[in-house]
Amino acid sequence: MDVPQYLFLDFEFTMPETKTTPDRFYPEIIEVGLVAVVDEQIVSQFSAYVKPLRFPQLTDRCKSFLNITQEQIDRGMSFYELVSLLRQYDRERPTTVVTWGSMDMKVLRENCQSARVEFPFTGEHRDLAMEYKRFFGNKNQTGLRKAVQEYGNEGIGKAHCALDDAFTAYTIFRLVENDKKYLAKTKPTTIGERIDFTQLRKKFAL
Repeated sequence: MDVPQYLFLDFEFTMPETKTTPDRFYPEIIEVGLVAVVDEQIVSQFSAYVKPLRFPQLTDRCKSFLNITQEQIDRGMSFYELVSLLRQYDRERPTTVVTWGSMDMKVLRENCQSARVEFPFTGEHRDLAMEYKRFFGNKNQTGLRKAVQEYGNEGIGKAHCALDDAFTAYTIFRLVENDKKYLAKTKPTTIGERIDFTQLRKKFAL
């Protein structure tokens, strides 16, 4: 049986200039970063820009926020090539996709529907931001970079670079999983384990 694969995935999206511009705007993937992990070892990584289908011209707000140029996007892979690549990862072995938050999978699904192509993943999806929130009992969802800083680490590379964010998500995943294992090993003893009831029974039998 194939060893399962974790695919740490991050996308960057197009952004509207204003709430009404462009008309009928919806976010599209323009950058992908992924880190594939098998048996706790990184087996591959990938990063590329992606050309949006519906709104190929980036807004000034998007270019400024992501520090990205129109030329970089124009030279990127097509959305259909991206879907084909993701499907290839999914077919290689049983795959669990891990993202920070639900937005990545939501936009991918919507972009696939718009492009009339099949969603590339068939396995489990784990929202690491939600797992982090539940694990620490936080009221609000923590941002990716803040979460890794709360562990005393710095994020990999720069924020809003898809590959760097995918690596940062993998870093947090390992930290949280290690904490889960530690807590599982150090569960508090039950009252029955702390008190020797055989001695009590002897005492009260006298």
